[in-house]
Amino acid sequence: MDKVTFDKNMKLSEHFKLGEMTKTSHKTADGNIPSSEVIENLKRLCLWLEMLRSQYNNCYGEGNDPVIINSAYRSWAVNKAAGGSPTSNHLMGCAADIRCLGKEQALRYATILLDIADSAREDFDELIIEQRSTTLWLHFAVRPKSNRRKILFDIK
Repeated sequence: MDKVTFDKNMKLSEHFKLGEMTKTSHKTADGNIPSSEVIENLKRLCLWLEMLRSQYNNCYGEGNDPVIINSAYRSWAVNKAAGGSPTSNHLMGCAADIRCLGKEQALRYATILLDIADSAREDFDELIIEQRSTTLWLHFAVRPKSNRRKILFDIK
């Protein structure tokens, strides 16, 4: 894969920039810099995130700007350091972990994304509500093709 000039301020959509979709606390030699193919996947993912943001704000109060990304693209090195699956959608920029302030917000996000998929007649690959200790997030993935519409609750 070709590496692109990394501009963390590059807009992937109206409200999402490359910097927030590639941020990581894991320092690796590769710098977690995505290829142009990964950037295209991130743009596709951000279309869904924009719809989520818009519909959430329409229903629950504009200005909340609730869609905060904990993790999206991960290079192989970052994914390994994070303990991610070797087949993770994060590796191709097809997944985002969205911070949730509680179970109610996670369920609202999941419902909105399911409604978007149904109304647009488009599928996603994964929608997983995950929790480790007190940290809760929604993992959402959409691939360019071969989406599985996998829905899980992974609460530990």
